[in-house]
Amino acid sequence: MIFKFENTALCLLFSALLLAGCATQENYDILIKNGQILDGSGRESYVGDIGINADRIVAMGDLSDAVGRREINASGLVVAPGFIDIHTHLDPILELPECESHIRQGVTTALGGPDGSSPWPFGMYLDTLEQIGVGMNVGYLIGHNTVRRNVMGLDNRAPTGQELEQMEAQVSQAMKEGAFGISTGLKYLPGTFSEVNEVIALSKVASVEGGIYTSHLREEGLGLLESVEEAIIISEKADIPVVLTHHKVVGKPMWGKSKKTLAMVDSARAKGLDIRIDQYPYDRSYTSISILIPGWARAGGNDAFRERVSNPRLRDSISAGIIFNLINDRGGADLKRVQFAKVAWMPELEGKTLEYWCDQKGLEPTMENGADLVIEAQLKGGASCVFHAMDEGDVERILKHPQTMIASDGRLVAPGMGHPHPRWYGTFPRVLGRYVREKQVLSLSEAVHKMTALPAAVMGLTDRGLLREGMKADIVLFDPATVTDKATFESPHQYPEGIPLVIVNGQVSFENGEFQHLKAGMVLRKPKP
Repeated sequence: MIFKFENTALCLLFSALLLAGCATQENYDILIKNGQILDGSGRESYVGDIGINADRIVAMGDLSDAVGRREINASGLVVAPGFIDIHTHLDPILELPECESHIRQGVTTALGGPDGSSPWPFGMYLDTLEQIGVGMNVGYLIGHNTVRRNVMGLDNRAPTGQELEQMEAQVSQAMKEGAFGISTGLKYLPGTFSEVNEVIALSKVASVEGGIYTSHLREEGLGLLESVEEAIIISEKADIPVVLTHHKVVGKPMWGKSKKTLAMVDSARAKGLDIRIDQYPYDRSYTSISILIPGWARAGGNDAFRERVSNPRLRDSISAGIIFNLINDRGGADLKRVQFAKVAWMPELEGKTLEYWCDQKGLEPTMENGADLVIEAQLKGGASCVFHAMDEGDVERILKHPQTMIASDGRLVAPGMGHPHPRWYGTFPRVLGRYVREKQVLSLSEAVHKMTALPAAVMGLTDRGLLREGMKADIVLFDPATVTDKATFESPHQYPEGIPLVIVNGQVSFENGEFQHLKAGMVLRKPKP
């Protein structure tokens, strides 16, 4: 039908009506309707709609007159930015590039290369990830232990001037290739052999490129306070933001000392230093069984360790150091508190304790026998363990601090892979279920802020971490009444519940229990300062 108007005024009126009709019928690729929006800023939620085109949020508010090629009814659900895991062990990503265990938690962005260990060559590794594709957005830190091992092996000494220059050059190269900063694992080899001036020098290189410094502290037990002070000194001397990563208090003699460490953070911030914290919401840690062995005993690698324990006098010293750590540090003064998680040379030990292994071998569960078995485990290739040596009071106190971000310290995992720490499956829903809904340690808006905008700001991400027009469409929907972690220390291979939908860069990657097997993520490289 063709309309013909002789009257110019009528023609203009009709045209205006047509344009108004088009404006009320805005089309979107995805339209999320009637959700309880928590935008990540920390402010309280409000009911609204979100329009997505391609990989961006393009409209928010009342979009009731709009239509979407895909419409999602979010009534009764919270709509939040995708969670950002600022401490992730992404090592298995070449085997598990779809990142299902993280996406099912609502995580859409993760920062790898923590605790001093990172890929190398750095830029080539990122190029490889871009070629194979990834399920979530991933960025990386450059690891101090990695560059020190590249240059010095496992030598227990200070670097020469030339060696320090080589390490500085590698850090600089990684930063120029997109690293978000530098990480240290000062409890691990070879970082434990470094003095603070070496770490400051390398951190200065990262700082020039706008990077951050994240630190597995030199000690998290008896030497915790001195180790926090060391991190603060590094921040000041290198002029770099510092994250006390997976901040915790280990060992009964130190329980409650988080009051002091948090006061130290507040004092440093009051002086103008940028000190932050990340934390996983569990009272049990996970790392290599070698953490029980004095660092000096492992200098030079396993062959050197084997030689030392064959010397009766040195073995006595090594055993004494392990016994000290079993009583005062990760061992929690009880062999039942050391639980095997990954044991390649004896998988039947996975999930069992150091006391169980003593019983199996017909040994009394004494600290001395426990130390002998730790040595045996290391000689056979090592093992990963869960250590039950933290206090819930410290966990909650650290969690409430305004500078604390939520981070899993977890590895990518698939059902059947060893006996992992449950944080690999449940960190983010555990905060929402246990510490928000059940224990009311945090408000819902506080928790979401700690999972989104706060880590985005620390990483320097300007297009993620908030629900705003123009931001990347990384979005998670969850039910605040049911969201919960299911993984336990006894049965860790369980996905969480109460998260019905996750969107990564505008693509629905998980929906109503069905993982979509997409590679919608991006390899992130830190922009130049």
